[in-house]
Amino acid sequence: MTDSTLTTTTAPTGRPAPTPRADGRLKTYARLGKLDVYDYYLGTFIALSAVLLPAGTLTGRTAALFGVFLVGQVFLLMAMTAFDDVTGFRDGSDLTNYGPDHPLRNVKRKPLVAGALTVPEALRFAWASAVLAALLFGVTAVLAPHRPAWTAIGLLVLWVVTLQYSYGVKLSYHGFQEIYLVALGFALVILPYGMVTGQATGFLLIQAVLFGFGPLMFGVYSNTNDVEGDRSVGRPTVAALVSERGNARFIGLLSLTEFLTIVAASAVGIAPWWFVPLMLPASLLRLRQYLLGFRSGDIMRARRTGFAVHRLGVVLMIAGNLLAAVTR
Repeated sequence: MTDSTLTTTTAPTGRPAPTPRADGRLKTYARLGKLDVYDYYLGTFIALSAVLLPAGTLTGRTAALFGVFLVGQVFLLMAMTAFDDVTGFRDGSDLTNYGPDHPLRNVKRKPLVAGALTVPEALRFAWASAVLAALLFGVTAVLAPHRPAWTAIGLLVLWVVTLQYSYGVKLSYHGFQEIYLVALGFALVILPYGMVTGQATGFLLIQAVLFGFGPLMFGVYSNTNDVEGDRSVGRPTVAALVSERGNARFIGLLSLTEFLTIVAASAVGIAPWWFVPLMLPASLLRLRQYLLGFRSGDIMRARRTGFAVHRLGVVLMIAGNLLAAVTR
């Protein structure tokens, strides 16, 4: 079946899906795998910056490790998002959240809802991506100059649990979505660092937690926008379980927790004293995100601001690692 002859699918709710778009096959699969959302992949560069100095610390072997791990996580997260789209299409939540009643959401980002792919095609893509991720993680383990048991276990758990996010046991349908997003970001920072150095420093652990807050803090705004669809299928995000005011308080508490993590890390000596002022631009932008969402009522703009906060935070943490290395 070619892109130009794809037929219109019918959503599980009985309503017809939107007319298919005649986009290229590769572009359609890239949308299924959400390749444009590269924010999850930036954690590798935080870990890399922590071993970049002094000069000579990074060898050809460790550079290859970082590269292979990065490609492996891309395939793993493409599998995760493809499985998520399959589940969201089958239960009807994606049609609710990306249908004509929600013009702010781009239906082309959901190829199944748009009729550009079938469920079997999406599943084949997801499983192929998952297998490639497993193979690349195996190569990463072989390249590792250090192999503490927690890194090997971590790679296995990362692969298995990521595929269960909204498929299989469907962790995100049992109230674990918010915790999972932080844990995913944490693992993507700490695992490559552990395989290169054989340890996990306190400063990098703090950065791994902060990196995990990035996906969480644009995820909860997405959940706020998608509350109708999530409630309709029983997906228990915090936004779907509590009132609007309760959700606003929850997200405000998360924003404050993120800032206090930075302050506490510096106060007890885990992070340098200058870590708080270094991260202040990201903290202030996080405040703006909250005000946009819950004072101005522009949830989707607040969500987009969350990506900016995350990316800025990554740049600042990389700068912090380089600064810490030269001031030791």
